[in-house]
Amino acid sequence: MKHVLLFLTALLLATSAHAQFGIKAGVNAAVLDGDNLGSTSTTYKTYYHAGVFYEAELIGPVSIQPELLYSLQGSSFKDAVGNYDAKLHYLNLPVLAKVTVGPVFVEAGPQFGLLLRKDASGDLNVSSSGNGPYSGYKRGDLSLCAGAGLSWVTSCWAGASTPASTTSTT
Repeated sequence: MKHVLLFLTALLLATSAHAQFGIKAGVNAAVLDGDNLGSTSTTYKTYYHAGVFYEAELIGPVSIQPELLYSLQGSSFKDAVGNYDAKLHYLNLPVLAKVTVGPVFVEAGPQFGLLLRKDASGDLNVSSSGNGPYSGYKRGDLSLCAGAGLSWVTSCWAGASTPASTTSTT
């Protein structure tokens, strides 16, 4: 047991020597869509996300990057009855495996989102139960994320990633 603890401590110290903490911000383009919408059309809404990340090198070009992000997501719905806009405020926790070769990186991993608040306006009723502020939307969302990007200097990079939800939001 002592050897395992010693090994884990050494691994943690070695990893922290090649770690980077930073701030992350970007643009979201989200749509809420599904099978039971009938003649309702949905459109993408553009919002933002912002938060912090910690990248720790594991072995060679492989690192792990947990992030904590505030994310504003949503959609617009239109049908014969009226219009409806939804803004969903999430706290997202992606944990990404990252491979960097030269200036190019690719990343992928799971993301858990917690619905903090919803703002809704319009005429379309998305909740039949009417039980509380989150009755039309699930509080948790599990997604798979993937992305790629370029690092052009030590602490400056640009990339694009996309989450694909594995659970229904409503």
